[in-house]
Amino acid sequence: MRNLIISAALVAASLFGMTAQAAEAPAAPYVELSNPVQVAVPGKIEVVELFWYGCPHCYKFEPVINPWVEKLPSDVNFKRIPAMFGGPWDAHGQMFLTLESMGVEHKVHAAVFKAIQEEHKKLVTPEEMAEFLATQGVDKDKFLATFNSFAIKGQVTQARELAKKYEITGVPTMVVNGKYRFDIGSAGGAEQALQLADKLVEQERAANKAAAN
Repeated sequence: MRNLIISAALVAASLFGMTAQAAEAPAAPYVELSNPVQVAVPGKIEVVELFWYGCPHCYKFEPVINPWVEKLPSDVNFKRIPAMFGGPWDAHGQMFLTLESMGVEHKVHAAVFKAIQEEHKKLVTPEEMAEFLATQGVDKDKFLATFNSFAIKGQVTQARELAKKYEITGVPTMVVNGKYRFDIGSAGGAEQALQLADKLVEQERAANKAAAN
């Protein structure tokens, strides 16, 4: 009888240990989307950063992500998409898309971020934006015409739809190949987020090679 009691106790302890281990198992640092989103450039592994000029976390992420982007291999396509949740989010998002369409975004991106984050400029009306951007060498009239164009309105709609498909709730958020979504918090930090992106890119690269063979 005593042996039976000891055996039962050992089994119970073993089961408890297994349950405890299962409960303590770390959650994946990313979410795999149930409905993958089509990438912008077929044949390339896509990395998307969703951001907002008014987000201080996005601003702090800039000096970390920019050097990483510059070193990405040729089979990876990096793309920034403005998150739009209404109000200044939408205004800033439309400004970004306008600058991108004009081919000057890479020249003034840092200056716009600094103006909003450090100089506390609001830049929420087209006129405010145009006045500031003129100081950065952007043609004021061309900016306003592009900002209000039908093409940019279409891009705004597309950006909103993509954010919905990615099911984002905040920024900065990264999405790898339209499948895996994560943020700095879930990854454990800015550097860890980029390490996770590298890991997922390599995972997708290996999957593509396997599919091709």
